[in-house]
Amino acid sequence: MAELTPTATPTAPAGRRRRADDPTLQDEAAESTYIRAALEEHKRRGVEMAVMARWIVMPIVAVFLVSVYPSLSQLYYVAILGVLCINGFFIRRFARVGRSQAEVGLIMFDLVLMTFGMVCPNPFDHDNLPVPLIYQYDNFQYFFIILATGTLAYSWRTVMGIGVWASVIWLSGAGIAWYFMTPNLELAQALDTALADWPQVRDLFAPNDIGFRFRIQEAMVFLMVAAILAQSTRRFYQMLDHNADLARERANLSRYFSPNVVAQLSQNDEPLKQVQASQIAVLFIDIVGFTRLADGRSALEVIELLRGFHGRMEQEVFRHGGTLDKYLGDGLMATFGTPATGDHDASDALACARAMTRVLAEWNAERQRQGEPLIRAGIGIHFGEAVQGDIGANRLEYAVIGTAVNVAARLEAMTRPLEAQIAMSDALCTQVHAEGADKDLLEGFTFHPDQPIRGLEKPMNLWVLPRSE
Repeated sequence: MAELTPTATPTAPAGRRRRADDPTLQDEAAESTYIRAALEEHKRRGVEMAVMARWIVMPIVAVFLVSVYPSLSQLYYVAILGVLCINGFFIRRFARVGRSQAEVGLIMFDLVLMTFGMVCPNPFDHDNLPVPLIYQYDNFQYFFIILATGTLAYSWRTVMGIGVWASVIWLSGAGIAWYFMTPNLELAQALDTALADWPQVRDLFAPNDIGFRFRIQEAMVFLMVAAILAQSTRRFYQMLDHNADLARERANLSRYFSPNVVAQLSQNDEPLKQVQASQIAVLFIDIVGFTRLADGRSALEVIELLRGFHGRMEQEVFRHGGTLDKYLGDGLMATFGTPATGDHDASDALACARAMTRVLAEWNAERQRQGEPLIRAGIGIHFGEAVQGDIGANRLEYAVIGTAVNVAARLEAMTRPLEAQIAMSDALCTQVHAEGADKDLLEGFTFHPDQPIRGLEKPMNLWVLPRSE
């Protein structure tokens, strides 16, 4: 099983433009697309959560206002909360990764509308309170709701932007209110008289004082909280990028390794480094007469033929829990019981071999209708001890070696003289019985005792599935 080792990609000389078909550019584009897809999915879910939170929180605030301040004039603020809920719908509609002027404009509308509702007197309230006294309600704290929901959907820059924009708009609103307000001299005189002995309390409730020191304090605290949340959001996005990289790497691994090996690689630190001996099943499959089949065909046609064959056989290996060890030109080697042994490794190998013959028969029927020559394949399977683990020094490569591998390869070669689709060892057949597999797996096999195997001193008992055609 070959390990994919990243190779260094030469950097284009200064001043030379890289071609569009440069593999480096293609890899960078693929990586960018993968990460962007992850960001878009996060943004979509985040916006959904933020809007849902808005639709839940705003009605709660509306009920609170009506309950604490039972007056018809509070419907004015309930209407503002309703507009904020509706604006959430448009934010969800226009939200996207990257720059979106519509989305930014809708966020600014949130902040301006909230400031307007908090600073400007309620037109339906006939108490005619001076504007500075409106600030005594501490309504600025509701800006933290917008900031908190923003962390669910936006980048750290946008979260920080909400902090800065809200602070600027809030202070600007205070300045505009101070500039246009009409001082209530009568109320101020009455308060001076009543609180003459408590000057600090008088200053605290001064009806004509906007209280800029408090407004600045509110904006400063809001900015600090926004900065902290922005940093937290930035860390989250870094983790998202990292997870997207890991997901992309796992997807790349799955193109070359079977799912069980990919899972083993991704769940443990160094799962394949330790060399170990274990009882496994080994399968070899090879196209019979490939040289004759490829004769007269173009290189592209031969590659397409091999892709069709490898793809179908590889799918059966993975479907039966096997590990694709390597491609061998017009064949492949698969193992069952690697990297961890199971309770049905021999049965899985035999079931995979029989599935391969069925898939090949279906493919041949399709090829026959198209006037293409039939493809024959020989399969050899054996169960025995093999050594698995990383080999090599500077460049590690995961490999399965041992007599079991050699025997399976020899059995695949013996399918030619035996005119067999599958040749399996008696050891594998015995193990299939021991695993309690369905007897249908062994249907059609014939026993061939004392078969000489090239490279082995003693002959072996074999079970053979003859060719059907």
